Amino acid sequence: MGMKPVKVSQLNSYIKRILQTDPLLGNISVTGEISNLKFHGSGHVYFSLKDEKSKINCFLSAGNLASLECQLAEGNGVIAEGYIYLYERGGSYSLNVKNMENAGQGDLAATFERLKKKLESEGLFDKSKKKTIPVFPKKIAVVTSATGAAVRDIVKIIKGKNDCVDIVIYPVLVQGPAAAEEISSAIDDININYPDVDIIIAGRGGGSMEELWAFNEEIVARSIYASDIPVISAVGHETDFTIADFVADMRAETPTAAADKAVPDTYALRDYIASIGREMKRSLKMTTDNKSKQLQLLNPRNFGRDIQSRIALEQLNLDNIMSDIENYTKTMIAGLKHRADLAKETMNSADPKSILKKGYSVVTDADGNVITDVGSLRKDQVVNIEAAKGKAQARVITSQNTETQQ
Repeated sequence: MGMKPVKVSQLNSYIKRILQTDPLLGNISVTGEISNLKFHGSGHVYFSLKDEKSKINCFLSAGNLASLECQLAEGNGVIAEGYIYLYERGGSYSLNVKNMENAGQGDLAATFERLKKKLESEGLFDKSKKKTIPVFPKKIAVVTSATGAAVRDIVKIIKGKNDCVDIVIYPVLVQGPAAAEEISSAIDDININYPDVDIIIAGRGGGSMEELWAFNEEIVARSIYASDIPVISAVGHETDFTIADFVADMRAETPTAAADKAVPDTYALRDYIASIGREMKRSLKMTTDNKSKQLQLLNPRNFGRDIQSRIALEQLNLDNIMSDIENYTKTMIAGLKHRADLAKETMNSADPKSILKKGYSVVTDADGNVITDVGSLRKDQVVNIEAAKGKAQARVITSQNTETQQ
């Protein structure tokens, strides 16, 4: 051995000093395509820059991100300016980005847009041609990796909501050069050999644009479009869009969302059906009770009792009316009698004969005229005198008017 062995930390420290003192690596601009873009909760951004042969890890601090004018997106081609930094503990180096500008879309993004326009012009995205997802599927085929988290989430959600549906797992590669052909062949094979399948869920969990690229291949898009069985795409996260999403009969934001949309909740349906059954029983009991009461009213005995009750009630009402009439008549007669008595008393008090009974008498001349003025009498004139009892004639001996005398 030519030189004394050094520790790993010593080697990394030496390499770091070399990198930091190199004038080229201290301020370098790198062009490439953004990949594996991740926004950390701290505000920092981690991603890779890649070309057709290689890639480099990159770090963008939250402070530099705030002043960045370039848009960060998977597949975007950019020019990143920064310096090479070595992380001693991990022994890995990265490009610490200070500034960045757009360099046009990357190769993958451009390929994506070209294929999207081509298939759209051919009508593969036409909404009128999309098949309806069955409401109550009996069998669902899941085209995804047999070992990924997506298949576990899909099975868990479906079984947690529905105990009537069968699940067929059709394992395929979901990334890499052979993935697109396997996914396409799986969809074709299910249509041929599993005609009892009601829904196909095709997808995988999240990842970079390269990792999801199998679902952007034309062969997969055409198999989805040609499928007689409705297809639900379930690729990546909510912000991820693939060509498969546009062609599929339904797009789900995630594999979990696809499982949730694919099946109804049979447990909730049973509870709902049970509540409807209870309501129907209650309504039926109310109807039968009402009809039973109506039948009881139509029973001759009940009908006779009802008639008798009505007759008795009407008789009571009639008796009350007659009693009211009788009382009214008595009151009216009593009032009339009282008024007649008053009138009789008034008449009696005004009757001359009543006055005569008090000792008074009426004197009239031969013609029956009442003598009110003694001065009008002549000597020897015959006058008639009428008392309370009987009449008499008298001759005037003398007459003198008291008023004249005074």
